[in-house]
Amino acid sequence: MNNIMEIFTRKNRLLLKAMVSTDFKLRYQQSALGYLWSILKPLMLFTIMYMVFVRFLKFGADVPHFSVGLLLGIIMWNFFNEATTGGMLSVVNHGDLMRKISFSRYAVTLSAVASALINFGINFVVVLIFSLINGVHLRWEAFLMVPIFLELAILSTGVAFFLGALFVDFRDLNPIWEVVMQAGFYATPIIYPISLVTTRAGANVSKLMYLNPVAQIIQDARHVLIAPENPTIWQAYGHHWVGLVPVALCVLIFIGGLHFFTIKAKNFAELV
Repeated sequence: MNNIMEIFTRKNRLLLKAMVSTDFKLRYQQSALGYLWSILKPLMLFTIMYMVFVRFLKFGADVPHFSVGLLLGIIMWNFFNEATTGGMLSVVNHGDLMRKISFSRYAVTLSAVASALINFGINFVVVLIFSLINGVHLRWEAFLMVPIFLELAILSTGVAFFLGALFVDFRDLNPIWEVVMQAGFYATPIIYPISLVTTRAGANVSKLMYLNPVAQIIQDARHVLIAPENPTIWQAYGHHWVGLVPVALCVLIFIGGLHFFTIKAKNFAELV
């Protein structure tokens, strides 16, 4: 943990800020709509999913404001996808910089996560506006979104550290991770409610799905922000302490990813 504190030195803070700013500017450079794509991309995906799964297949008819929950689930998954994929490519993409100057290697991966965080912040404002338009009554529990998203950020950063270090040696990881993320999107209750899994596949299957930290995080977010009818892991198992299992997994993944990154970072400049 002492090594990551290097990032908070003035030199590394300035470098991290410059990396995040440059990445965000270059992402939509020379595109006609520019930064608007950070909002339009999830909205376009939401429109397609909404028309197919909500309007046509009638998913989520038993869940209040399921369309809002669908949009929230999409932007949270997009953050996880963007942060982990960007973190995976971060070390290799900054190889020239690593060979020229000495700085904390954690900065390159953290900059990818921070860039994804900016996109999430923009999209979350859209979710709040969409919630009010759809008549969602925001309760005081909505403040619990802060620790819920912190949990998602910790998980994403841990996975990003692990993938970023592993990608230096195994470049085939990129297409593999694309397939994993595609499968994970459909294996997580985003476009369908968890109650549908319970009805069609049984309570035991839905309980196993809750052990997926991303699924648990999205359900918790829907529960506190949109409607308490969205079930949570402790309700499924009947014990509040069970909710700590995915949280513990997020922490373990972060610590494991950080440790692996620290070990591999010594040879980054030579390998990239």
